[in-house]
Amino acid sequence: MTDWTWLVPLPVVVPLSAAGLALALYRRPTIQRIVSVAALTIVVIVSAALLVLADDGPLVVDVGDWAAPVGINLIVDRLAALMLTVSATVTLCVLLYSLAQGQEDDEESAPISIFHPTYLVLTAGVANAFLSGDLFNIYVGFEILLAASFVLLTLGGTRERIRAGTIYVVMALLSSVLFLVALAATYAATGTVNLAQLAIRLPEIDPGVRLLLQVLLVLAFAIKAAVFPLSAWLPDSYPTAPAPVTAVFAGLLTKVGVYAIIRTQTLLFPEGRLDDVLMWAALATMVVAILGAVAQDDIKRLLSFTLVSHIGYMVFGIALSTDAGWTAAIYYVAHHITVQTALFLVVGLVERVGGSTSLTKLGGLARLAPVLAILFFVPAMNLAGIPPMSGFLGKLGLLEAGVQVGTPLAYVLVVGSVVTSLLTLYALVKAWNKAFWQVPEVERPPTRLPFGMVGPAAALIVFGLGLTVAAGPLYAYTERAAAALAERTPYVEAVLPDGKRGKGVSVDVTEQAASDAEHGDDEPEPEAAGVAPADEAAPAGTGAGG
Repeated sequence: MTDWTWLVPLPVVVPLSAAGLALALYRRPTIQRIVSVAALTIVVIVSAALLVLADDGPLVVDVGDWAAPVGINLIVDRLAALMLTVSATVTLCVLLYSLAQGQEDDEESAPISIFHPTYLVLTAGVANAFLSGDLFNIYVGFEILLAASFVLLTLGGTRERIRAGTIYVVMALLSSVLFLVALAATYAATGTVNLAQLAIRLPEIDPGVRLLLQVLLVLAFAIKAAVFPLSAWLPDSYPTAPAPVTAVFAGLLTKVGVYAIIRTQTLLFPEGRLDDVLMWAALATMVVAILGAVAQDDIKRLLSFTLVSHIGYMVFGIALSTDAGWTAAIYYVAHHITVQTALFLVVGLVERVGGSTSLTKLGGLARLAPVLAILFFVPAMNLAGIPPMSGFLGKLGLLEAGVQVGTPLAYVLVVGSVVTSLLTLYALVKAWNKAFWQVPEVERPPTRLPFGMVGPAAALIVFGLGLTVAAGPLYAYTERAAAALAERTPYVEAVLPDGKRGKGVSVDVTEQAASDAEHGDDEPEPEAAGVAPADEAAPAGTGAGG
């Protein structure tokens, strides 16, 4: 049987290597572009291959051949593979769009030598966060994202972009500090930051300490995911950047935070002690942000508020702590990455044709560019959840999961989800009507849409529709991903096979999760977790990076 584990590091290694090469070729912009496109094309192909391979079980690579838990490991399971594939497709399309935009604008003086290496580093950071098998390496991935995203956000050096970049960096640094504190506390309490080993050791520690660790991690990831009330920074930060940068930020960066919440909540804290808090946060995120979207008269800010609002749907699915909830949340993440990115790319075309993103200044674009009207309308309706599109299927799955749980709070979230969906439809229809149908203040001549920019945007829209056409197999895949998250044992066994877990340690983590749920906040007996008493457990200093 062929060993395909050599593919696992490539989504990180290829963009990082290409970034170095692109930086060395800063005097040859044409070759720089070729290197960037080739690197991301390879990542898309590798990610698609991993999507198929991971369906047979997790693939694990020990970096530097240092076995976990001492070394750092990269692991691809169904969840990571799906996130990798969708994110790689999105980043490639955005890169092609940005290249076409630069060519149309004849930006010979643009900082291309900076953009390409930085964009490739950003791609590597996203992949590293999805693949990391320990908390510290996830932290490294987030820091890579922070450094690269600040450069991209402030390209051009305008006053508005520097101001927005400052807000973004302050919030990102706050999240990073919280994450670092959580890392230190986790290592002090358990002696490791390896996710698989944490799944075994966390049930051993005091329930109060375990809850504190959970709160710190959730807060750190909630800032990155823009969960209310930690989301006020996003609508002020994203709209000022160039269209390609805004698109990739909107599609990917918040979803890395959502992914981290999914991974830690399911693997490390399956007892769900913060589920009610997360459900209230999900409701507030959906409702408050969509009300903000309705009040906007700038299409970029409107979409930024809808971005925050729909993070609430994903948190809702996570907080249900059921296979059905996790299934719908994973599917919705894949849908939202694609559709939100496509919408921001289309808005870049709207700004090019209409000369503004202000809905009070736009108008008549349906006559000037009928293709553009279609390009905006299709993903807008998908985001609003019009049947039978993927947005509707994802929301329907979340509503069904909420009804299955059947608690009063779950029903409140179901109602809130429906109201948010209706308000999303209202906000997007209002934007479409003002931009494409209302009489413009100034008549403009018909404008040619650059094919190089239309093509990538249209490709993402088609990809989003493909999530609808392939909804059956894709939803079945996310169901299997959710089932594996609930079971946890396959992940732990893949990272820590026999002989690597320490004396007396088993991996019956599913049984432990049931025991935690049954006993509530009572400290579980070590034997119930399949773990030897403390004096027989593995030494505390064997954590990754220790």
